[in-house]
Amino acid sequence: MVDTAITNGYIVPVAGDPIDGGTVLISDGRIAAVGPAAEVTVPEGARTVDASGNWVLPGFVEAHGHLGVHEEAEGWAGQDTNEMTDPNGARMRALDAINPADTGFADALAGGVTSSVIKPGSGNPIGGQTVAVKCWGRSVDDMLIREPVSVKSALGENPKRVYGDKKQLPSTRQGVAAVIRDAFTRAQDYRAKRDHALAEGTPFERDPSLEVLVRVLDREIPWCQHTHRADDIATAMRLADEFGYRLVINHGTEGHLLADEIARREIPVITGPLFTTRVKVEVRNRTLANPGIMARAGVKLAITTDHPVVPVNFLVHQATLCVKEGLDRETALRSITVNPAEIMGLDDRVGSLRPGLDADVVIWSGDPLDVMSRALRVFVSGREVYRYDTATRQGTVADPYYRDAG
Repeated sequence: MVDTAITNGYIVPVAGDPIDGGTVLISDGRIAAVGPAAEVTVPEGARTVDASGNWVLPGFVEAHGHLGVHEEAEGWAGQDTNEMTDPNGARMRALDAINPADTGFADALAGGVTSSVIKPGSGNPIGGQTVAVKCWGRSVDDMLIREPVSVKSALGENPKRVYGDKKQLPSTRQGVAAVIRDAFTRAQDYRAKRDHALAEGTPFERDPSLEVLVRVLDREIPWCQHTHRADDIATAMRLADEFGYRLVINHGTEGHLLADEIARREIPVITGPLFTTRVKVEVRNRTLANPGIMARAGVKLAITTDHPVVPVNFLVHQATLCVKEGLDRETALRSITVNPAEIMGLDDRVGSLRPGLDADVVIWSGDPLDVMSRALRVFVSGREVYRYDTATRQGTVADPYYRDAG
């Protein structure tokens, strides 16, 4: 791949101060240098992309979505988000259900989103393993950043409704918490038996679900807890205290009511979707002021569209409206770049413009927090995969099956 130098742009590394008229140098799919033009040496033969008058940022990171597993315009055939036949789906992997041809991936690029953490749905108390992917590629294996990234779990209305309709456990909030508690108790016993068998050199029957939960207990991977209402957030924290795993609150719709407690425990929150109506009881207190309140309390914050609940290309617009309702502007940008990367353990690959990271770079027509700005050119791992033509007002995504693209 030919080296690429993006020059003369207003560079916002997010992890550092903006650089007016700076250069981003890309080599072998990674960021080689970021700085003022006078401090970055562009190799002879490098391709130059003039970003004069434009803003240059890292690709956005969607921390919680269902790209490729909840396909758009496909109905039942493209719905692989929830395996709602077993309350404990820890052995399930979102990786195995992603269709890279889902139109949502093209929308992501148009909105400057280059990475997404794709999660099972919230129909089960324990939904399965999540995966981080780039938003362009031939196959999910080609797009893979890391797997598993976390385990998805759900409290509240969704699992209670799904299994209550089946007249089986769990049909109440008590039951949902009990399923999670029972699963972790079995995982603790399983770990002790497994470790004893390994020490004795005796055979041991493996259990894929419990193996995953042991990794959560050992704090290798975090527990992404779907929870909206304040009482469910309290239950999430209670369970995390009991079993000692790393909790990440997902949605946190009433997080503003417990913001001080969440901050005191240093629990990160992936909040959203924020463009929805109050479609069920547990989101009746949804407010765009919630992210700002939590951030001011000291909560590490990421913003999510929960695609396709809100189209993934509107991720940045959610951040903009949160600024309007009191979220600090710098925190808003961090909430869709470096914060979700750090929360999901991906900051060694994505989330900022820093030497050594993947060259996921987006050239914007202006400030991305201005709703009139748009992504003009998108690079994923150094390859140009999206370009917007201002004359025709159309965006084009490179065909991933032709590797000469970009």
